[in-house]
Order: sequence, then structure tokens, then C-alpha cells
Amino acid sequence: MGHKCFISFKTEDEYYKLEIQKKLGTENIIDKSLNVAIASTNEDYIMRRIREDHLQDSTVTIYLIGCHSAENSLENQVYVKRELQASLYNSEENTRNGVLGVVLPNMEARIFRGKYTCYQCGFEHDWVAINDDTVVREFSANYYIEKDHVGCCWSEDERYCVLCSYDEFMNNPTEYIEKAFDKRTASIANKVTVYPK
Repeated sequence: MGHKCFISFKTEDEYYKLEIQKKLGTENIIDKSLNVAIASTNEDYIMRRIREDHLQDSTVTIYLIGCHSAENSLENQVYVKRELQASLYNSEENTRNGVLGVVLPNMEARIFRGKYTCYQCGFEHDWVAINDDTVVREFSANYYIEKDHVGCCWSEDERYCVLCSYDEFMNNPTEYIEKAFDKRTASIANKVTVYPK
């Protein structure tokens, strides 16, 4: 495979993290989750600390999307949000990571909603519910990138974040990791939002 991955996950989803580690091998995983808040109000410093202390050497962040990882969840999302912000952050010292969202089995029906016929264009589209009820904004804002977007749907080239189901990922992890890695140098990387409102 060749790309080191960092896994951002909620404690409730640790089983899936461990299964992915087994599949990829520990040599391909950076296992340094952010568990303690960084005492600073300087965003550049916080991002640098997270990148250096937790994400260093990784080029792809795998975000596990489960029942506890939504913006509107009652759970505290501060660590997942910080990990994704640091993954999206680009500076001279650190280049941003590719971001791969892996939808866990307990969330598939809430996110992959089937197909619908678009009232604007008349074509059939996949209904993918990526919003505050399913993910954190750091993911949704970079999956459905609004900046300069026209049209009724987003093509793969108009998204920075990559998305797949857990089963799809486990059947071919290299394919999805490569897709996320390649986004780092794609033109869509210029439209990434690190701190979405």
C-alpha cells in the first residue's frame, strides 16, 4: 500500500478501528489518537501540535462514521473535529492529508439512501445524506464543497473527501486510500475549508 493512515474515531467504534488495523497492518497505521485538549487559543499552534504529535508521517486520515460521530450528536466531537481540521490544514511544514470517510454498518441506511430522480436535471442521482446529523462539518463541508459549485449534484472531482462503506473499504482498502491520497494534489484541494461554520 505505501501510505500511512491515521484513524479518527469515537471510542464506541474502536472495534472497527482494530479491524482496519488488522487488515492494513500496524506498519501502515499511525496509532496516536488525540485524547487530551491542547492548552492554547492559537489555531496555528494547535494545528501544528496535532500534526507533529499525532498525525506526523501520515498522508491519509480515515474518519470512521458511526452513530456517535455526527455534528448534532449529544457526544462531544472536539477530538474528531480537531483531528480532521489538522488533517485538512496545509502549511509549509505540513501538507494536508487526504480524508477518507468510512461509513460503519450501523450508519449505512442513514447515509446511503438509495436513488432519486432530480427535479432540476431529470437524471437519477445517488442520495447520500452527508450533513450535521450524520458527520461533523469538517467532513461535510469538504464532501459537498459549496464554493463555486453550480449544478444539482457533485461529481467526484468536486469533492475533497472520499466516501465508502465499511464493507467496500475492507474489500479493497488500497483503492479508497489511493483515491483519498490523490485528492491532496487535485485542483479541488484549493477549495478545502479547515474551519467550517
